[in-house]
Amino acid sequence: MTQYKRTFLTALMLIFASLLSGCQTLSGLFPSDSTAIIQPGPQQTPTAATHEFPLSNKQDMVGSLAVVNSNEGDTLSDIARHFGLGYTDISIANPNIAPWTPRAGSRVLLPLQFILPDAPRKGIVLNLANMRLFYYPKKQAQVVTYPVSIGRDGWGTPMGLTRVAIKTVNPEWHVPDSIYREHAQKGDILPRVVRSGPNNPLGYYAMRLALPRYLIHGTNKPYGIGMQVSHGCIQMYPEDIEVLFKDVSVGTQVHIVHQPYLAAWDQNMLYIEAHDPISQAGGGKNWKKKEFLRKLKKMSKRKGVTVDWEKVELVLKRADGIPTPVLANSPDIATLSNNAMRLARPNSLYGQPIIAPLQDGDWSILVDTFKDETAAQRMVAMLTHQGPSIPARKVQKDGGYQVIAGPFKDKKETKAFAKRIRYEFEIDVKPIEPVLLSSNR
Repeated sequence: MTQYKRTFLTALMLIFASLLSGCQTLSGLFPSDSTAIIQPGPQQTPTAATHEFPLSNKQDMVGSLAVVNSNEGDTLSDIARHFGLGYTDISIANPNIAPWTPRAGSRVLLPLQFILPDAPRKGIVLNLANMRLFYYPKKQAQVVTYPVSIGRDGWGTPMGLTRVAIKTVNPEWHVPDSIYREHAQKGDILPRVVRSGPNNPLGYYAMRLALPRYLIHGTNKPYGIGMQVSHGCIQMYPEDIEVLFKDVSVGTQVHIVHQPYLAAWDQNMLYIEAHDPISQAGGGKNWKKKEFLRKLKKMSKRKGVTVDWEKVELVLKRADGIPTPVLANSPDIATLSNNAMRLARPNSLYGQPIIAPLQDGDWSILVDTFKDETAAQRMVAMLTHQGPSIPARKVQKDGGYQVIAGPFKDKKETKAFAKRIRYEFEIDVKPIEPVLLSSNR
């Protein structure tokens, strides 16, 4: 990943980390079989798993790589959510695609293959390094996996062994003093208690851990999933937490680990998967790397195979989360990508924002003006992917591009959205009354 990509990703995480916004009820909208349709060949309709994978006793890797072409207006976040991935998953796997403004027809690699964490396969195992939760049901030989968000800098998610202590539907959020002060410093005065609903950052399902102040819960800002954006809690897509909440019982073990480098045998081939270590999780990058290389040498020695150590170094440096074979003469990342299953882009992506057109009589907001069309479209995408969505579009005018938010039903709603935009993006905005709308369309 280039330095520009990393800088942009970090800046984006900081924006999402500051948000307090909403979501809507999502029950019944997500496909219950957790599968995606592959572009069918003659008389074939195969599928690719995204969440649930059968698991044998000695199996350490599940899933398969896949690819899908983007449509006009898609973002990588839209594609990630539909296929059970987080923002970081899909962004680091596609470093040459602009996350918020992919070109139509871009070939998007879906990293739907996972090396399981080196931990007992019991209850829930969460690997902070790849921001992914693995659930092992008691009576089924399978693993169920979901992307998550974890604590941002200064609000780390703790490691160790704990359990689910309490399960709550429609939880209330009692705003901690530290978070209250954090928002107040930016002029955003929070209520002391946020009731269940679209403004509650806990979403509609929460599982309190036997660790003070830490939960696994939903979110009202689903496009932050797969980032370090929380105040230490573990956040999930609303549709994912709803399923997990029903499957997990009070007392279920939860094991939180930090394993940035993973290895697995699959069909006599040695694979490794690398992620950038989470700095706040402890253990320096060099130390983690040396420890992993020692493990890899032992694994290869036991089977008497030859490892391509130059390739190992490339995979560790790439840190893109894609399981890659590393024995001598094994396929490289380009070959893996070329051989990935081709999925048909569905008619609609789950949760993708649909923005209503502006009509005469609607209120709107002039958010910003750009000379560059891509920059304008990036701002539009980031507005529409808030929680709840801030409706927006780009409008060509006077040789540049305006970003117009709306429609809004009245002056009061317009002022409320203008306040959100000022707080969340730290830019000044200008409400547009309905009588002025025709000159700004």
